[in-house]
Amino acid sequence: MSRISEAFDGHKAFIPFITCGDPDLETTGACVRAMVEAGADLIELGIPFSDPTAEGPVIQGANLRALAGGITTDQIFDFVRELRRDISIPMVFMTYANVVYSYDAEKFISTCSEIGIDGLILPDLPFEEKEEFLPICHKYGVDLISLIAPTSENRIAMIAAEAEGFLYVVSSLGVTGMRSEIKTDLASIVKVVREHSKVPCAIGFGISTPEQAAKMAGLSDGAIVGSAIIKILAQYGRDAAPHVGAYVKSMKDALA
Repeated sequence: MSRISEAFDGHKAFIPFITCGDPDLETTGACVRAMVEAGADLIELGIPFSDPTAEGPVIQGANLRALAGGITTDQIFDFVRELRRDISIPMVFMTYANVVYSYDAEKFISTCSEIGIDGLILPDLPFEEKEEFLPICHKYGVDLISLIAPTSENRIAMIAAEAEGFLYVVSSLGVTGMRSEIKTDLASIVKVVREHSKVPCAIGFGISTPEQAAKMAGLSDGAIVGSAIIKILAQYGRDAAPHVGAYVKSMKDALA
């Protein structure tokens, strides 16, 4: 069983997202450790990009703050090496195809494998173009995680059938960000996924409250939260770790 599979084994998974380097890597590290202690099952680490097209203003702001601080991909690789000294739960990178291209895809993905990154999420990579990265991911044992959106419609079965790691089900149209209500018919999307894949699926985009997390995990295998955590970081800056930990615990407890 892969580390990602273990995150979903026997329970609903809570998956928090954090942007590396916002406001600095020391704070990111403290927050990651607080999230692990609070019960996070898998962590998404964002590699900042100057044009994060899938992100709303909250995560865009985190990207810009991290880049303004001079963060680099190499620094993030070294940071993950350091995290792996004491953190064993699965971690995946979420970034954009251009970040991987500009670094050199084989070098990027082989380094992911070497430092203990379990998967890669590229929200701007169309399913039809994933072959540019998939053979390299397979070569180095890194799962290329697919996204399914409400607009995927008749492509859902095809994406699900070829999924690996876990499937990221996007709850709403548009960009990331907290929403007061999620109106998409997610049950029917998850039903199609279940018919075509044994890979676990987790729902993200727009989840911010324990009630929303419990509802989304009730429909799927887990809940993914990003913007609400980034808002805490924006509010507390370098003192955010205990607040992030308390928030993650409240969300994880809601899934129990």
